Amino acid sequence: MNQVRPQAPLIVQGDRTITVEVYHPRYEEIRDQLNRFAELVKSPEHLHTYRMTPVSIWNAAALGESASAIREFLLKESRYPVAPAVLDEMESWLGRYGLLRLERVDGTLQLACDDSAVLQEVLKFHDVADLVGESSNGPASVTVPEDHRGLVKQALIALEYPVEDLAGYREGAPLSFALRTETAGRAPFTVRPYQADATSAFHRDGGPVGGNGVVVLPCGAGKTIVGMSVMEKLQTRTLILTTNQVAVGQWRAELLDKTTLQPDQVGTYTAEHKTVCPVTITTYQMMTWRRSREGEFEHMALFNEHDWGLIIYDEVHLLPAPVFRATADIQARRRLGLTATLVREDEKEDEVFCLIGPKRADIPWKVLESQGWIASVRCVEVRVPFSGELKRVYAASQNRQRFRLASENEAKDDAVERLVALHEDDQILVIGQYLDQLRRLRDRLDVPMISGRTPNEERERLYKEFRERRVNTLIVSKVGNFAVDLPDANVAIQVSGTYGSRQEEAQRLGRILRPKEDGAGATFYTLVTEDSREGSFAQKRQRFLTEQGYAYEIRSERPE
Repeated sequence: MNQVRPQAPLIVQGDRTITVEVYHPRYEEIRDQLNRFAELVKSPEHLHTYRMTPVSIWNAAALGESASAIREFLLKESRYPVAPAVLDEMESWLGRYGLLRLERVDGTLQLACDDSAVLQEVLKFHDVADLVGESSNGPASVTVPEDHRGLVKQALIALEYPVEDLAGYREGAPLSFALRTETAGRAPFTVRPYQADATSAFHRDGGPVGGNGVVVLPCGAGKTIVGMSVMEKLQTRTLILTTNQVAVGQWRAELLDKTTLQPDQVGTYTAEHKTVCPVTITTYQMMTWRRSREGEFEHMALFNEHDWGLIIYDEVHLLPAPVFRATADIQARRRLGLTATLVREDEKEDEVFCLIGPKRADIPWKVLESQGWIASVRCVEVRVPFSGELKRVYAASQNRQRFRLASENEAKDDAVERLVALHEDDQILVIGQYLDQLRRLRDRLDVPMISGRTPNEERERLYKEFRERRVNTLIVSKVGNFAVDLPDANVAIQVSGTYGSRQEEAQRLGRILRPKEDGAGATFYTLVTEDSREGSFAQKRQRFLTEQGYAYEIRSERPE
């Protein structure tokens, strides 16, 4: 065990960080193993750093990983001896998953533990003790009021005791429908093998172990299909929460196209139309709307006023805090989270874990790419110099203003024009954060632009023209981050973004991941101002790309 192995790929540190060399011949194999139980925290060009955390280990446990398998992997692949404390802490975290259970005994909700000493230990904390009742079946269980089910899980995960919820669910009002294998005017529709596997991993034959959790799939891999497949399994009224009104329309169109549900069975609950049907689709913004900062969330009652048997959280990594609080109250309903990344910029991954559920399926992007389900992508960071006097203005500015100055750097316009010319035969999306910058590019390139102010009818017309190749370049603001169904887009040029958001990187990359009819790949450009604050935030986005298995090129683009 104390032997040094110079050819081994890993260096395991005492602070639970793990480094791996990118150019190691077994890098891809090792990376895929690490991603099952550790989080990527740094990804410079040559050496990547992962860290084991409680949530990463609990998610591994939910996926069936054992402490012995992780231990064996680390000992076998580490270049230097692994500190026993690291392995002990990993085993302690993994051993806590499911140690405390929520169960239903004779119709009563109970918090139970095989080790009564552990239960009595956590009951010493008022945050837990104040939420539970008396001992119900000896010292190894206590009763839990039904409306405290989610609160108990939140209190215990804060103590690093993730609860396994086996208390079952309300079935919800029945809804009979089926997926249809043929859709009008289109090729026959089938659930792909990995989508069926994800559905089964969530459903778990309808037993108490399944029915809650998160499915992680790349954009373009068909998360909506997984949602519909789960709905078909459960045959119950369903509430779907998604990111914006465009996504609402696309979910409804997919449901009507690929299932036997009829138009009067699929309603939309938005500012324009508030129609509650057996399947109802709404937005996070709608659920969190209120007349004033101190006012009530007037639409949050939608969670409880109808007999839902399933709630689907699309893009669950964007779940706002008020919806977390509401979700704590509805733990008796089945909950499915769909996302391309579990990374949250607010670092509330533990809230997703305990209130929506653990990770049930996670299919690596590169695996689906190798199987032809999503397009191969070349990722390029284009570094652009400051334009004109901008560098002097930048140096005299404060940090927040510096980021925007670098993001809107007019030298990027020249780079965009050259890239558009280079890809004149491709379908190009130019994506950015700042409207003034996008309007400038719109006028320079003489191409259409879509922003949050573009009426829905106009958006749909432009999307349709892009799909029909009557328009080959489209400028989109951050509304293009989500639910834009443009399968032929094969070039994305990102000119500005949100402080290095990895969530945003996932969504924007996803816009070009749909497999192309000719089997060709796609190209994802990110423009970054050299020697600026924007560059430091770009490193966070690069970390996301690396986590998904993508290498990225770095090149300098200077105006002629």
